[in-house]
This record gives sequence, C-alpha cells and structure tokens, in this order.
Amino acid sequence: MKYTKLLTFIAIILTMACTTKKSEEELLIEKARKIHDNVITLDTHIDFNVNNFTDTINYTQRLETQVNLPKMTEGGLDVAWLVVYTGQDSLTESGYKKAMDNAIGKFSSIHRLVNEYAPDQIELALTSEDVRKTHAKGKKIAMIGVENAYPMGTDLGNVKKFHELGARYMSLAHNGHSQFADSNTGEKDSIWLHNGLSELGKQAIAEMNKYGIMIDLSHPSKEANIQSIQLSKAPVIASHSSARTLCDHSRNLDDEVLKMIKENGGVVQTVAFKSYVNTEKNEARAKYEAEIGKKIMDSIGAQWLDWDDVRKLTPEEREAYYGNYSKMASIRKEKLKTMQGLPPAVGVTDFVDHIDYLVKLIGIEHVGISSDFDGGGGIENWDDASETFNVTLELVKRGYTEKEISMLWNENLLRVLDEVQKIAHDIQSRS
Repeated sequence: MKYTKLLTFIAIILTMACTTKKSEEELLIEKARKIHDNVITLDTHIDFNVNNFTDTINYTQRLETQVNLPKMTEGGLDVAWLVVYTGQDSLTESGYKKAMDNAIGKFSSIHRLVNEYAPDQIELALTSEDVRKTHAKGKKIAMIGVENAYPMGTDLGNVKKFHELGARYMSLAHNGHSQFADSNTGEKDSIWLHNGLSELGKQAIAEMNKYGIMIDLSHPSKEANIQSIQLSKAPVIASHSSARTLCDHSRNLDDEVLKMIKENGGVVQTVAFKSYVNTEKNEARAKYEAEIGKKIMDSIGAQWLDWDDVRKLTPEEREAYYGNYSKMASIRKEKLKTMQGLPPAVGVTDFVDHIDYLVKLIGIEHVGISSDFDGGGGIENWDDASETFNVTLELVKRGYTEKEISMLWNENLLRVLDEVQKIAHDIQSRS
C-alpha cells in the first residue's frame, strides 16, 4: 500500500514538473512573440527576380520566393532591403551599359511594387523617419541597396543618380574585381587588380559620403575594405557578412576588420547563408541536398549548376537560374521534412552563435541581421520570411532583452543611416 502511494506521489510530482516545464516554454514563446511584435524587424539583404515584379506576377502573391508580402506578414518581417544586384562582367563600355540597363530595370521593378502593385501594403523608405512612419501605418517597408557598383561604369555622376533612385547602400565589388575595387574572390588565386581600391574607387568613396549612401563591405577584398574604412568620413556597413573566426570563408570578416568597423562606428549585418555560418556542417548536409535538388531541377526542366558555374552566367541567365532554383528549393524543403537520417542542417542556433561572437567582440551597437534570401541565403528554421520569428525566439532564449533585440533588428543599422545622411548634409552644405 505504501509502495503504491509512493508511486502515485512520484507520478504526481513528475506530472507537475512536466506541466511546469511546458508552461515555462509557453511563457518564453509568448515573451518572444510580444517582443517580435513590438520591434521593427529589418533585413538588409534580399535579392529578387524582375520576372516577379509584373502586373500579373508580383509580391502581393505568396510566390515560391523566400520573400514576398504574404510571407513577410506571416513571419513578422517589417523591412526588406531589396537589392539591385548586377553580376560582374568585362570592364568595358559595352559591359557597363548592359549592366546599367539591368540595374535600372531593377530600380524600376521596386518602384512599380510600391507605387503600382501594392501601395496599400508597402512603401519605399529613404530615411529612418520614413521607416518608423510607415511602420506606424501598419504597412511593410522596402528599402534599396546596390550590390556591385559595376553598372556605374566610370561615371561617378551615377552615385547621385542611384541615390535619387532610392539607393541607400552600395558595395564597390561583387564576385570578381570591378573597376572600383578588388573582390574577396581574389583570395582563391591571389590575383588582384588594384591591391584594394582603384583610384576611381577612392573617388567613389568620397561621392558616396557626399550623397549619403552607406558603403557596404560585403564582397570586396579585405584590403579594399580596410582602405574604404580609412577613407570614409562616415560609418560603413557590411550588409550581409558573418564572423570569419567562426567560419573561415572569404566572404566573412576577420577580427581585424571587425574591430575597425567598430572604431568607425559602423555595423555588421550577420548573414544567414549556410556556407558562411558553418562551412563544414553545410558541406556534409549539402551532399545530400544537392542530389535531391538535381532530381527536382531535372523534373522542372532546369539544369543544376554549382555556384562557381552560376557566377559564370550572364546577368539574364543568372536571373533565370535563380528563378528555377527558388522553385526547386521550395519543393526540396517540403521533401526534406519527410526524410530521416540526414546530417544536421545549419540552423538558427548556428546563426545566432555568430551574433553572440560579434556582440562580444565589437559590442551590440555594431551588430545587425540579414538573410540573403533569394540569393542563396536561408538556414533551417529561417528559410524564408515566414519563419522570421524564430530568430527573435532564439535571441530571447539566449537572454537578449527587448531593447537589445530591437538594436539588432533595426536600431543599429538605422543609426548608421542617420549618421551617413547627416555627414552627407554637412559635406554638401560646405561645397
């Protein structure tokens, strides 16, 4: 009898413990949800395909893209920096002209989204004040970054032109050396074109300072980035880069550059790109995902390409490939959910490890968040905009306060934008 009572008592205690544990987890999620709803969530790097910006197919629909308005609403993503991206091509007048046409097409696409297709849902922001006012209306916000200054050719008057079109940050190179700067890709063969910035690149830094365009250090070489920081009169950003100490990839920033960004007053937007978060873990998983991806690409009538081959495509070919890749990724994501025994995927916990590292090294005032969605980005549990809440939840689990989470999600980046624009005003008022 005593033994039975003891077992009953133990069962009650265990039940109470489980109930308490469940309640604590529920309370944690509720806390994170409240914080997520309170803060403005801002992602500084999202690619897009102009084919999804038409009067019949556009971001008012829940497309297979990682980002669109329905998915932003589902995940509570408030601000999408849409990227005017142009792949690197020849340093010739014909190359520059073709690239400029591509860039203008992308600028135009964004303007059509906010002015024609969905003005009741999303507005273009040019300042931090615009962001807050539009958010207060309950609308989503678009902002514009330029990935690769290559389309500008050798005419620095295009800095002002891009600014007038809405650009608020720009990188001087992408995958391949541009007329302005060496790319991080030079590490592969140690062949450099400028040993950092070209003379034109140095002049471009001054023009970007003058017109209030944030200088983006994601993609240029380390030497180009060091020179950019030294020359800039305003804080700089890395729109989508992580910590090289945790993941030794040329697209990530080492401690020396990170500390220089801190001294400069800038901000590093940690990126949720699998191979930049954890290369070894990603490679183990990627072997399995690639085989699945190849079969899916074949089934939709598209060819699977390695990333090195993707970089060799023309801008038009690359656009088409990314469109097919997005379709494949959406199908693969559902298929993977049913598969067993796969190597662990790079996920939100790995991503927030980078945030933790950066916060400890350079201070929380200099760290932000980005995805590189629809450009190769995406990790387990933050694989599209609808899963944005999971990042906030992981930050809450690690003890970040609402104020700190707000800094990471928007305040740090908007502070830099404010400072860059103030400095631009001062420069113009003296000229």
